[in-house]
Amino acid sequence: MSMQQHLLMIEDDQRLADMVVTYLGNNGLSVAHCPDATSGLQQLQRQPLPDLLILDLMLPDLDGLEVCRRLRALPGAAAEVPVLMLTAKGDPMDRVVGLEMGADDYLPKPFEPRELLARIRAILRRNQRGAAAVAEPAHPVLRFGGLEIDRDARLVTVNGQAAEMTSYQFDLLVALAERAGRVLTRDQIMEVVRGRELEAFDRSIDVHMGRIRAAIELDPKNPKRILTVRGVGYVFAKQQD
Repeated sequence: MSMQQHLLMIEDDQRLADMVVTYLGNNGLSVAHCPDATSGLQQLQRQPLPDLLILDLMLPDLDGLEVCRRLRALPGAAAEVPVLMLTAKGDPMDRVVGLEMGADDYLPKPFEPRELLARIRAILRRNQRGAAAVAEPAHPVLRFGGLEIDRDARLVTVNGQAAEMTSYQFDLLVALAERAGRVLTRDQIMEVVRGRELEAFDRSIDVHMGRIRAAIELDPKNPKRILTVRGVGYVFAKQQD
């Protein structure tokens, strides 16, 4: 990464925050720290925006899930800031709910600083690829009935209405839609999207797929676009049933 990346960490554990700020700083990342949700949300409404938010789930004033929800509701580019959520005790439900609320990745406490750095770099690489795509030749918009996927604008619309999803979920949707009719395993999907080298929680793909379905399907509980192939993975249907 040629330019220094600027991160924001919202964490009430001062000792942990100091360790992370120092470690990431020694590895070329600039980190600002806010000790609570209120000051963190204020910072997220200022320019320049951070390249990534490290967000603790347990905060003294608001929990991280509410912070994530409010961030995704902010106008403009602020809503697109990627979020790496820190979850206590590695509770799988914390991870699932965090992903459902719009987090891009999660890391259970306690964690190794090297894994935190690797996950941050993976998210930043994904976002850099998305930004670089703007300078590449235009891609045709993918159209499936009322569903349109504009890869250059990174915009999904359903019957003319914008569908909300994270940057990672957009990449997952594109990976499936570009291979419509072809069954992909979870490993193949992650390989196409890349950037999840350390992903150990296989169910996270299922959570993201659920969020995508909620955004694009008329009835998410009875999906017609993204179909589950039991024991294998997922397939994007070329035509709805």
